[in-house]
Amino acid sequence: EIFPPRLLQRVRKEAVRFEELGAPARKKVFSFSFQPVPRFENRIPFFLQYLKKLQAERDLCYIYLSNTGTRQRLATLLRESEIPVLETESPLAVPPRSEVALLLGALPGGFSYPKEKLNFFAEKDIFTEEKVIVNRSSRRPFFSQFQDLRAGDYVVHTDYGIGVFRGLQRLEVEGKGREFIELHYRDGDMLLVPVEDLNLVQKFSKAGPGPELPPLDKLGTNTWEKTRTRAKKAVEAVAKELVELYARRRALKGHPFSSAGIWEEEFGKTFEYEETEDQLRSIREIRDDMEAERSMDRLLCGDVGYGKTEVAMRAAFKAVMDGKQAAILCPTTVLASQHLKTFRDRMVLFPVRVEALTRLQTVREQKAVVEDCRKGFVDILIGTHRILSKDVGFKDLGLLVIDEEQRFGVGHKERIKQLKATIDVLTLTATPIPRTLNMSLSGLRDISLIETPPRDRLAVHTVVTPFNAKLIASAVRQEIGRGGQVYVIHNRIEDIDKVAELIVKLVPQARVVAIHGRMGGPALEKRMLDFVDRKYDVLVSTTIVENGIDIPLVNTLIVDRADLYGLAQLYQLRGRVGRSSRQAYAYFLVPPYIELTPLARERLKALKEFSELGSGFRLAARDLEIRGAGNLLGHRQHGTMEAVGFEYYMKLLDQAIRELKGEPVEEENPEIHLKVDIRVPEDYLPQVNLRLNLYKRLASIEDLTEIDRIRQEAIDRFGPLPDPIENLLRYGALKHLAKRLRIRSIDRSEHRVVFRFRPQTPVDWSRVTSLLKRYSGSLSPEGVMSLALRGTTERVLLDETVGVLMELSN
Repeated sequence: EIFPPRLLQRVRKEAVRFEELGAPARKKVFSFSFQPVPRFENRIPFFLQYLKKLQAERDLCYIYLSNTGTRQRLATLLRESEIPVLETESPLAVPPRSEVALLLGALPGGFSYPKEKLNFFAEKDIFTEEKVIVNRSSRRPFFSQFQDLRAGDYVVHTDYGIGVFRGLQRLEVEGKGREFIELHYRDGDMLLVPVEDLNLVQKFSKAGPGPELPPLDKLGTNTWEKTRTRAKKAVEAVAKELVELYARRRALKGHPFSSAGIWEEEFGKTFEYEETEDQLRSIREIRDDMEAERSMDRLLCGDVGYGKTEVAMRAAFKAVMDGKQAAILCPTTVLASQHLKTFRDRMVLFPVRVEALTRLQTVREQKAVVEDCRKGFVDILIGTHRILSKDVGFKDLGLLVIDEEQRFGVGHKERIKQLKATIDVLTLTATPIPRTLNMSLSGLRDISLIETPPRDRLAVHTVVTPFNAKLIASAVRQEIGRGGQVYVIHNRIEDIDKVAELIVKLVPQARVVAIHGRMGGPALEKRMLDFVDRKYDVLVSTTIVENGIDIPLVNTLIVDRADLYGLAQLYQLRGRVGRSSRQAYAYFLVPPYIELTPLARERLKALKEFSELGSGFRLAARDLEIRGAGNLLGHRQHGTMEAVGFEYYMKLLDQAIRELKGEPVEEENPEIHLKVDIRVPEDYLPQVNLRLNLYKRLASIEDLTEIDRIRQEAIDRFGPLPDPIENLLRYGALKHLAKRLRIRSIDRSEHRVVFRFRPQTPVDWSRVTSLLKRYSGSLSPEGVMSLALRGTTERVLLDETVGVLMELSN
C-alpha cells in the first residue's frame, strides 16, 4: 500500500484529477501538457488584458502572492479593472463565479494546464524587482553592462580602439558552438571578439553634447596605440591630483560615533515596511562610516521613492543617540515640511525633538527655533537654505544630510563646504549631477546605491508627444475616474492661470488649483495641503513640485514644453508619480519633432529608453554624454575624453588611481582554450541584450561571490540552467583566478591541461609539488605546468581546473 488508510481517504476526497492519467494501459509514458504562463515584467495593463481574456474563455486563475499587503493591493487593482476577485487560503477552492483566486504562498514560477482550463501565476510572473540582471561593484556604479547596447552603437576595444557593434554571431569552433560579437572598423575591417573577452570592450560614451562621433580606428595600424598612450598620460596626472585631494580629506579626524545600541535596534524595528536588500546595505555602510575615526562624506543614490529618506532617518537617529545634533538641508519649503512630518511620525516613540526652519514660519517662531537650536534643545533641524544663514548655530552638530545637492547655488555650496570640514555628511540624490558622479565613479567619494524598487512598484508608462488637447483631456479624465490626482507642470508663472483655465475647459468636472514659487508662503502651503487632502484633483504647478513631495494618489503627470528641461529635472518630475502599486503615466508635451534641438531630442529619447525601474544611474550616465562630462578637474581633460569615450576614460582613471593607492591592477587578459561549450543557448535566453548582459558580467567579475549571485539571479529569472551556462559560470571563475595568478594561457590537449605563467606570477611554488604528484604533472623552468586531469565531462574538467587555481591562490 502506498497510502495509509486515513491519508488515502483524504487523497480521494481532495486530490486534483487529470484525465490524461486514464490513458490506455499499454502506454508507458503519461504526458502532461503543462505550459509556462507569460511573464509580464511589471507591465500591468497587459496582465489585466490577459486576465480578462482568460475570464472570457471561462478559465480558472490562481495567483500566489508573498504577503497579505501585496494581495490586498493586487485585489484593489483587479477590482478597479472590473475583474472579480476571491481572496482564499485554499488552493483547492473553486471560485463560484470564475473569480480570480488570490492565495498566499511561495510559488517559484507559474504554469497553465490548457486542457483543464487552469492557470497558476507566481508573484514574480507579474511583479519584477529589476528588468535586467544588474549587480555592480560600488566602484563602477553605472558602467554599461550592455543591456542597452544596440547594433550601430560605437564601442571601444582595449587593444583595437573605436569600432561599431553590429551584433552577435554564432560560429562552430573545434566542433563547439561559440558566440562572438561582431565589430566593424575603418575601410570595412571586421573583428570577431569571443563573448568571454567582453571585459575588453566598453560602450563608447560621448563626452560632449555634439552629434559628431570620433573617426573609426583602422586595424593593423598604430593610431589607437598612440591615442591610448596619450590618454593614459593625461589620466595619470589627474589621478595624482585626485588621490592627493582624497588623502587630505581622509586625514581629517571626525567624531567616531558609538556602535549601535538597543534604541537604534528598536528604531529600526518600528519601520512599517520590509527594507530592500540595497537599503540594508546602505544602512550598514553609513553606520560603519559614522563609527570610523574619519569624517563621513557619502553619496546615497537611489531612484525617487526607493527609501532614501528612511536610510537618512536611521543616520540622524544614530547621531542624536550619541548626543549630537543633525541638520537636514532641503531645496524647497514644501519638501522641508514633508520631511518634518515624516521625521516626527517616525520618531514619535522616542525622546527626539525635531524642528523645521522655513519661510512658512513667522519671524517669532523662527527666532525661538534658532535660539533652542543654539542651546542644544533641538536634536534634528530640518530646513531650506535658511539653516545655512549666519544667525543659525548649533551647540554640537554631528551630521549634515543634504537632499538633492545640485539644487543649491554656489554661495550655499561654499557654506556647506565650511560645515563639511569637521562633521559627517550624507548627500541624498536621485539623479546625481555629473560632477558628483565623476567623483563617486573614480572611487574617491564613498557611494551607496539603492537600485531595488519596493516590491510592487510599477515602471511609469512614458509618452513623448506633441501638444494634443484631446489626449490631455482623456488622461485627466482617466485618472480622476479611478479616484486619482494629476500634476500638470507649466514653468511660466505669467500664464500658469491660463493653463489651469484650459484644464477646467477640457474637463469641467475637474477641481483645479495652481501654485508657483512667487506665491506667499502661507498661501502656497495651504493650496498644497488642500491638494494632499484631496480637495483638488489637478495641481497646475511650476517645477516647485520637482523635489520630494510624496502623494501616492498622484499617478498621472503632464509636462508642458518638456524639451526645455534638463534630463535630471525631467527624471525628478517623473519620479513624483508611480509611488504606489497603481500603473502611473507621464506625458511629455513637446513641439513637433522637427522643431526640437538635437540636444532636446537626445534628452527625450534617453528618458523614454530608461523608463524601467531603477534606471536613475544609467540616465545620469546618458546625461554625462549629453551635457558633456563636465569639469572633472579642469577643461584640459575634455579632449582626452572625446578621443577615447567617457567610459574608457573612467576605466583608465580607475586603474591609475588604484595603482597610486597600491592596489592590484590586472591588465593582462589570459587566453583560455579548454574546448568546452560556454554559450548561452538561444532557446534558453532568446533576447540578444540579456545574453550580452550575462556574457559582459561574467567577463568582468571582480569577486568569486559574484558568480553565485549571477547563478541565483539567472535561475530565479529564467529557470534551471542548461549545461553550457553552468560551464560558462565555471569559465568566469576560471578566468578571474587566472588573471589574479598572472597566467598567460591555459590550453587543453585531450586530458592534459597546460598552464603558462607570466614571470611576475604571485604563485607559491611550494604548493605546486603536491599538484604535480596528484596529476602526474610536469613543470618547466619557463613556468609551463602540464597536468593530466581526470575529468571525463566538460563540467568536471572545468571544476578540476578551477580547483587547481584555487589551490594555487590560497
